[in-house]
Amino acid sequence: MSTDTKKQIYKPRPVTGFPEWLPEVRLVEQQWFDHIRRVFESYGFCSIETPSVEELDVLRAKGEVDKEIYVIERLHKDDNEKSDARLALHFDQTVPLARYVAQNFNELVFPFKRYQMQRVWRGERPQAGRFREFYQCDIDVIGIDTLPLHFDAEMPAIMWEVMNGLPGMEGEKIQMRISNRKILSGFMKDWGVPDPAAALRILDKIEKVGEGQTFSDLSKVCSFTGREDWNAANMLMGLAKIKATTSKDLKDQISKLRMSPGTPTYLEGIEELCTVLDHLSHLPEGAVVADLSIVRGLDYYTGTVYETVFVDDPGYGSICSGGRYDDLAGSYINKNLPGVGISVGFSRLFARMVDQKKIDVTRKSPAHILLVMTAEERRGEIAKTAQALRARGFNVEMYHAAKKIPDQLKYASRKGIPFVWFAEEDGTHQVKNMSSGEQTKTEPQSWVLPEGYARHEAA
Repeated sequence: MSTDTKKQIYKPRPVTGFPEWLPEVRLVEQQWFDHIRRVFESYGFCSIETPSVEELDVLRAKGEVDKEIYVIERLHKDDNEKSDARLALHFDQTVPLARYVAQNFNELVFPFKRYQMQRVWRGERPQAGRFREFYQCDIDVIGIDTLPLHFDAEMPAIMWEVMNGLPGMEGEKIQMRISNRKILSGFMKDWGVPDPAAALRILDKIEKVGEGQTFSDLSKVCSFTGREDWNAANMLMGLAKIKATTSKDLKDQISKLRMSPGTPTYLEGIEELCTVLDHLSHLPEGAVVADLSIVRGLDYYTGTVYETVFVDDPGYGSICSGGRYDDLAGSYINKNLPGVGISVGFSRLFARMVDQKKIDVTRKSPAHILLVMTAEERRGEIAKTAQALRARGFNVEMYHAAKKIPDQLKYASRKGIPFVWFAEEDGTHQVKNMSSGEQTKTEPQSWVLPEGYARHEAA
């Protein structure tokens, strides 16, 4: 028998729809997470984390989302195990939040303000900007019985601060588009549209399919009798075309439509949207626009809704969205728990910025400083310098071997480490700026990062 056995090698290949970054990209991704976390916490939101899996019945409790759900089963099941899957990966973080609040109701303080930054999974066809596994960064506020409307305005204000502080987003123009589903749903109730949910789903796709196709689709679901001049589809299209930057502008445009005053729900939606616009008037002009075509696809939204787009690339779709829900937790607890929330499609947004080379990926290491290793017998002594620098908040890497100085400098350059530190045998110290080439004397207890490097400092 031959003893010559050839090792079998499996050539790995990427799994489509599941992003994976090199260290230099992951470093910037972490900076994004840190920035978002700081902004969320600055408004008093607390962090929670729910399991990656939920019971399948929990995920199915709101909306028709079966096609997006990944179920969890063991490859080898025991004979007495049920064949049907009981657990599934969560497709968003709002439904798990509702379950979390219901289970922990007695321990939480309301209004409950939480943020959550986790992976979610959806069974979508992978394409540019669409992943099967991706991060979302959510904030939500949940109240008992009532929730003040000013929280509906706080959501986009927070996200505006988040978006405009992300590294690489400095040159991007974004616009937050808001509406209120009560306006369209109240109108459809007044006009007797038989399937309002179907009509809202059609309007939600107006930018993707165009006005002509939207009108054609609306006409099929908007049957009515006894109306003159306008039909329901025409009126819905007229509403959906309204865009306004102020509450006065919004009311003026609505008043020009030939229509009855509407139901109380319709009028309430207009007043709520105007109130939110007024609360957001401190943001730059054009930052927020009332756009009545925004309805959001998920049926659990009942009031204010949000979508955020790139002004110069509106076809890319929404990068930040959410809205008000009257009682999402009602399927899990006998309490009225209204809430409002908004979510950043983190991975989708980040991938776009990577693809367009708008983020700095020159650093392959979080280290501010590389400590030169002149001799192995000095490793303990040099380590004390590293410890002193780390105690002051600097990230410090010690070189792994006592090699030639040019080799160590090359290593620092390849990893993008901006400073190289020399701890000399006589107790003196020097630091080399890898960008300018300047080398100066210094001390571990007094050295500071030069201006321009402050953004790399430890938080």
